[in-house]
Amino acid sequence: MTCEHRDYQTVLAVPHDMPVIGFDSHTPATLRLWRAECPSGFDLHSFNKGDFVCMLRQKELAESISKVLYPQDNHMTGRMLRLRQFYFLASATMQCIVREHKKRFGDVRTLPEKVVLQINDLHPALAIPELIRILIDEEGLGWDDAYAMAGRVFNYTNHTVMQEALAAWPEHIFRSMLPRVYAIVAEISERFNGRLWQAFSQDREKIDQLTIIAHDEVRMANLCVAVCHRVNGVSQLHGRILKTRTFRDFYVMFPGKFTAITNGITQRRWLAAANPDLCKLINDHIGDKFLRDYSELERLKPLADKPRFLADFAEVKRRNKLRLAEQVAKQQGIVLDPDSVFDVQAKRLHEYKRQLLKVLHILFLYNGFTGDAGFALPRPVTFLFAAKASPAYWRAKSIIRLINAVAALVASHPRTRDAIRVAFLENYNVSLAERLIPAADISEQISTAGYEASGTGNMKFMLNGAVTLGTMDGANVEIFERVGQDNIFIFGAGAGEINRMETANSYRPKDLFDQNEDIRDAVSRLVDGTLPGVAADQFQDLYHSLLFGDYDRADRYFLLYDFDAYRAAFENVLAAYTDEPAWTKKGVLNTAGAGFFSADRTIEEYNRQIWGLRPV
Repeated sequence: MTCEHRDYQTVLAVPHDMPVIGFDSHTPATLRLWRAECPSGFDLHSFNKGDFVCMLRQKELAESISKVLYPQDNHMTGRMLRLRQFYFLASATMQCIVREHKKRFGDVRTLPEKVVLQINDLHPALAIPELIRILIDEEGLGWDDAYAMAGRVFNYTNHTVMQEALAAWPEHIFRSMLPRVYAIVAEISERFNGRLWQAFSQDREKIDQLTIIAHDEVRMANLCVAVCHRVNGVSQLHGRILKTRTFRDFYVMFPGKFTAITNGITQRRWLAAANPDLCKLINDHIGDKFLRDYSELERLKPLADKPRFLADFAEVKRRNKLRLAEQVAKQQGIVLDPDSVFDVQAKRLHEYKRQLLKVLHILFLYNGFTGDAGFALPRPVTFLFAAKASPAYWRAKSIIRLINAVAALVASHPRTRDAIRVAFLENYNVSLAERLIPAADISEQISTAGYEASGTGNMKFMLNGAVTLGTMDGANVEIFERVGQDNIFIFGAGAGEINRMETANSYRPKDLFDQNEDIRDAVSRLVDGTLPGVAADQFQDLYHSLLFGDYDRADRYFLLYDFDAYRAAFENVLAAYTDEPAWTKKGVLNTAGAGFFSADRTIEEYNRQIWGLRPV
């Protein structure tokens, strides 16, 4: 069968190669970027016909593909542009890989012997049907051979347990924009349905959930699990959740396909580059081999009992806090006290990460200071938030507005302005993170247990000597295992408890609000008119979501359920901070235990479990 394309738009993919130079390396890797261009350039024929609008429209449509990555997609035009982007990038890359392989090795059938491809989250998932299309339509392979090759070449890393993030495209958009690719996905789905009927012949509802195309949806996660050779989570807890919850029925079908490889960070960037003072201190005591061999950081553990080393470690932390304070004063005009405790929550703004729980806790502290003359904290605390919100995520933006309103509230009262300070740091990026993370005393990792796949910020803070205050979620579980219960502060419901409440629909946050005065007073601040500079109904939606729900249930991420446990854990953290040598020892032991979370270990595990490449 020959496939003929009609009425299509041709877009030229122009490669731009960026060298990625490793530490002490003479052989850079290559990051290939693609720019979309209109292949005809200046269309003289359309120009001479006077069809200027059509000429410009074709050019703009092509170039828009690579102008803004991740455009807002809460409307049809944005979704269509995203689909164009994903296909453009996947198709250009697959065409390039096949062309280069044939140039070097001749026979396209040897592709699985030479190439391994990792679908990292679902954005590049279109690469799977696109490679099959190339092998069938352009290389002349039959369906069975092309599909088998894709199954050997591709692997899939899942990065989330959130059902809404398991991307699905509206079928009518997918079919109209990418008709040939849709036909291939439809064939994969039809053949896979046969396997589903064999595995679950009596359960139509289950088959309906596992199929690739159903209910006007093309489900990219199901496509990846169906085709890819291996599927992995990004922490050990996440790997278990994929098997028992997210992809439970797929795991029944393909038990050998699933694994877990805990995320990692590089100590070259997040210690040597981000924290040169600490890097020098470590180098002075154990040498610089830790930059290549992450296990070397373990040699810091005996130094945690050396008063001189602890004093030097604490001095490094203070210098980093001074540097951050200088930058924030320069860029935002906010004055930070480097002698206060720096309590930092820096991550993507999402409800499950529970920035709102931290805000409610600050409101609880505000209520304590303003309502009780004897209320006090053992040390002044600076609460620092840093985050980016998705363009269409209006509730995340509402939480950012709330953080700034609470910052103004605590700054306006004489009892709170010196005891607690709140700042939202603008335009969070790597450059700011390199200043913020080394300055943190407390690393806030307070996501709802069972919702954070792994996290890497938790590892970066740990590496730089911050002490984690968090839930048993994602890689926090493994941080706990590495540093021991004396050097991390864990609170709240575990993933199993959260899952049981969700399954039974037994959680009633309004009861907690009615029975717990501290919760009631903190939550009521959202709507009682005391927040300066905002209308009384500005945060009515947040208030309503906690107590009455919106699209499924109230307090979807169990903020009020964990409120008392979080408050108690925070009190324990501040009490521990008052013993400076003991606190600094906790920081040293966190740095010493962070070697396991090196990306070097992560890559070794990917290679051993999935890729099977020969190390160079």
